[in-house]
Amino acid sequence: MSATQDLSYSHGASADPLLGETIGDSLRRIAAAHAVRQALVDVPTGRRWTYAQLDAETDDVARGLLAAGVARGDRVGIWAPNCAEWVLLQYGSAKMGAILVNINPAYRSHELGYVLKQAGISVLVSAENFKTSDYRAMIEEVRGEAAELRQVIYIGTGEWDALVASGRAADGVALAEAGATLAFDDPINIQYTSGTTGFPKGATLSHHNILNNGLFIGDGCRYTPADRVCIPVPFYHCFGMVLGNLACTTHGSCIVIPAPGFDPALTLAAVQAEKCTSLYGVPTMFIAELALPDFAGYDLSSLRTGIMAGSPCPVEVMKRVVSEMHMEEVTICYGMTETSPVSTQTTADDDMERRVSTVGLVHPHVEIKVVDPETGIVVPRGTHGELCTRGYSVMLGYWNEPQKTAEAIDSARWMHTGDLAVMDEAGYLNIVGRIKDMVIRGGENIYPREIEEFLYRHPDIEDVQVIGVPDAKYGEELCAWIRVRTGSDLTEEQVKAYCTGKIAHYKVPRYVRFTAEFPMTVTGKVQKFKMRETSVAELGLHGASEIKTA
Repeated sequence: MSATQDLSYSHGASADPLLGETIGDSLRRIAAAHAVRQALVDVPTGRRWTYAQLDAETDDVARGLLAAGVARGDRVGIWAPNCAEWVLLQYGSAKMGAILVNINPAYRSHELGYVLKQAGISVLVSAENFKTSDYRAMIEEVRGEAAELRQVIYIGTGEWDALVASGRAADGVALAEAGATLAFDDPINIQYTSGTTGFPKGATLSHHNILNNGLFIGDGCRYTPADRVCIPVPFYHCFGMVLGNLACTTHGSCIVIPAPGFDPALTLAAVQAEKCTSLYGVPTMFIAELALPDFAGYDLSSLRTGIMAGSPCPVEVMKRVVSEMHMEEVTICYGMTETSPVSTQTTADDDMERRVSTVGLVHPHVEIKVVDPETGIVVPRGTHGELCTRGYSVMLGYWNEPQKTAEAIDSARWMHTGDLAVMDEAGYLNIVGRIKDMVIRGGENIYPREIEEFLYRHPDIEDVQVIGVPDAKYGEELCAWIRVRTGSDLTEEQVKAYCTGKIAHYKVPRYVRFTAEFPMTVTGKVQKFKMRETSVAELGLHGASEIKTA
């Protein structure tokens, strides 16, 4: 090994070129080559689109947006669970140059209002409701605060149909003219990541960012036009819209939507009925599928590959996915929204040990390094440090937040992930922890500071610290340590009731502990690692903390 190979640096040198085109041009090129192949199947409604039909209908959506007064660079929000319209808007907005703003379906009014204002959304496409969420009511609650919001289009109503119909009736001149002005480095998508200062940040991504990431993810899964990919992970997240949709459309593969939200039985039923060759999920999803009482009754023999990502993957779960779900070529991906998202991926040929103990090798055309967090110097292989990544995949920045962008991306364009990693001699990466105290619950990134800021608003809470504690099902759960005001008799149930309906369900602390003080350093800094140790002991979570993951 040379001196440079001794260091934790790796470059994804590749003979496969980056795509120098927009998302719309890519879809048109693929649709021309695979016109009659199925591109999209929405299992709940039974609707199907060939590539020719998907290309034509996304043109209709693009022309409809133009007819509605949406211009290049305008922000169009999408607030809905997985459905065909989500996909149509993803590609339609890209074709005419609007910036699609993904809004988490679990958001409540407080979070929705912030995103509408921060992104300056002018048109919002929304479901009417999902699970217990009344989207119409929440939109009306915050609409007066969102000055730029001028139109809301509800999916499943005449409003969506009218948008598509207006586009179908329009001539193609305006769309052709709009398309001619687009560059592949234009911002095309804003994805909100949980904020460390109480509010999420809008990672702004270009055509070039997410189109190429989708291409190389699909290459890693060896996709061809014969592949049919079951996508139960949410489209609002990179996992759904990039690893899912864009990986499919860059390879002429078929997008299969099993249900609006994750349901293990509906997912496996879709794999069986549609003869899917690939299945996605965070570990929690695969655990739920394997736990179905009638799991053995599903015919999953069509499966070949898939992706497990979003949170650390338990070794035993991966072994069962390979042996019992026929996913011999399943891959692990690692990344973050700010890097489009994937930076490393295991290969289809990796042995079980690599697949369960690492997050793979650097992606094509991407650089990664592991550095000393204090000095920024690249550490020797086998040494823990902060993972940094650089290349085409690094976001343009956080929307309208140059200072936060500068804190994340240094002057040499390295994205500092905040994750602690170690690179082995062969270049395989293992994520060993987080510098910041982000919690990953079932694939959802949660920053405790956001929950703390919210709970500080409760009149009986004097101080609060939120930590992650291990959980066998979700990987991690939230635990709130609360110091109440003198004379208060606040209960755990009252704390949870205060959160319910105001913040997303996955951000509501699972555990609440009342305390008179927090463990502190001599300089007055809260020691969250000590809080975690205490909580694990008090809650009897030693078993969950010992689950081995990659």
